[in-house]
Amino acid sequence: MRGLMFMMAMLAAAPAMAQHRVDARQLDCRSVQSLIDQRGAIVLTTGQYTYDRYVVDGRFCFSPEVARYTTIPSADTDQCPVYRCDQPLIDWD
Repeated sequence: MRGLMFMMAMLAAAPAMAQHRVDARQLDCRSVQSLIDQRGAIVLTTGQYTYDRYVVDGRFCFSPEVARYTTIPSADTDQCPVYRCDQPLIDWD
């Protein structure tokens, strides 16, 4: 019985797991930035085989990561400014 309940829960969750990523190349830059602002963090498709997680600021990064400025392609520009979590720079001095 427990196994049946588990299977039913997994089947109910399947549509949520199958959702596709938003393609940043299909939105203008302002819409990409607005989507990130609304959700705090989101995984965006940025190319045919590329995607990454973009954040509104460092609060949405996992420790010890920091929010780092980068640009991604959007429908209206090749350099839409956004933030992505990255490892902190090491200061060897």
